[in-house]
Amino acid sequence: MSTLLSQLAETKAFILSKVKSASTVGIILGSGLGNLANEIKAEVAIPYAEIPHFPLSTVEGHTGTLIFGELNGRKVWVMSGRFHFYEGYSAQQVVYPVRVMHMLGVKTLLLSNAAGGVNTSFKVGDLMIINDHISMFTVNPLLGKNEEALGTRFPDMSEPYCKSLIEKAKSIAQANQLELKQGVYTGVTGPTFETRAEYKMIHLIGGDAVGMSTVQENIAAVHCGMKVFAISVITDLGIREEENIITHEEVLQAAKDAEPKLTMLFKELIKQVS
Repeated sequence: MSTLLSQLAETKAFILSKVKSASTVGIILGSGLGNLANEIKAEVAIPYAEIPHFPLSTVEGHTGTLIFGELNGRKVWVMSGRFHFYEGYSAQQVVYPVRVMHMLGVKTLLLSNAAGGVNTSFKVGDLMIINDHISMFTVNPLLGKNEEALGTRFPDMSEPYCKSLIEKAKSIAQANQLELKQGVYTGVTGPTFETRAEYKMIHLIGGDAVGMSTVQENIAAVHCGMKVFAISVITDLGIREEENIITHEEVLQAAKDAEPKLTMLFKELIKQVS
């Protein structure tokens, strides 16, 4: 057994020693979006620091807790806080929790993030369903020896975000008078926010939003055979005429303001996950 598979087995065994039931649904919450965790009737909450081989969240707005419990009548695994390449972790470390969820039996993964708006029609506070992504600016987490126990050497990425889940989300939004955007998410390494020229380039190549997470998690999840739904909260605008200095504090506040809409959407969506 490889080192990675041995580590995953250890992590799985530790987590299952704390949990008495199971779930096929996982959620990863992004910057400033951790309050959804308060909606969960938690059975177990494990700080990342206690979980074997787990990295630690070092970014403000990421609490760093793995929660298992009930949300809107469904059992769920929830990561309150994620890991980023810019924190100094390898791409493989960034996606380690996704692979752990796979080992725990997760089949459907819901991702959220805070992102910069590149589409000129977007405004701060919009929710954008990610229907595709551009990953050329990030390190692919599948580099190196392939673990056949996790997935194929060359996974197909023609549908990285599940179309049926997107349609369910759109129906939920329509029924609740919630406006949703759709678009392409461009993943970058960070931690710097983009220059004006970079925003323009991302716009030109087809990006509607840009952020420093999600893409690597998606690749690992698709590799493992999961269905993925992802949504961005547009927390700042990259293309505009006036001066647009962006701070992390502003991003967190915008995410917090939009969180009730995201919470409602996720609560309704997990009810419809088969």
